[in-house]
Amino acid sequence: MRVAGLGFKRDVTLASLREALAAAGGPDGLAAVATVSDKADTEALKQLARECGVPIRAVSADVLAGIDTPTQSQRITETFGTGSVAEAAALAAAGLRARLIAARVVSQDRSATAAIAEGDGP
Repeated sequence: MRVAGLGFKRDVTLASLREALAAAGGPDGLAAVATVSDKADTEALKQLARECGVPIRAVSADVLAGIDTPTQSQRITETFGTGSVAEAAALAAAGLRARLIAARVVSQDRSATAAIAEGDGP
C-alpha cells in the first residue's frame, strides 16, 4: 500500500499540495493520502484527494508522536513530537513494515510538505 503523507499550514492552497506531492513522486499508485487528524478536513486536502481518487487517512497526533522520521524539524518536533508530519503520517497510514520511498519535500511557498511510504496496509 502506497500512501502520501502531507503536512501543511491551515491556509494551504491546492496548488501547493499538488506541487509538494509532485515533487515527492506524484499520485500514481497511491492508495491514500494521510495527515494529522485535526487537518484532515481541510478543503484543499479534500480537493487533492478527490483529484487523486483516494481516501484521506487521518492520523492522530498521539500516533505521530511515536514515529521516528529521517527529517527533523525543531518546530514540528516541539509541536507534534515527530520530526516530520508528512513522513510520520505516510508511515503510520501505510501500515505494517512501512518504509519511506520518498522523504519529505517542501513546496516552493513552504506551506506544504509531502512524503511517500509503502507498507502492508492497515
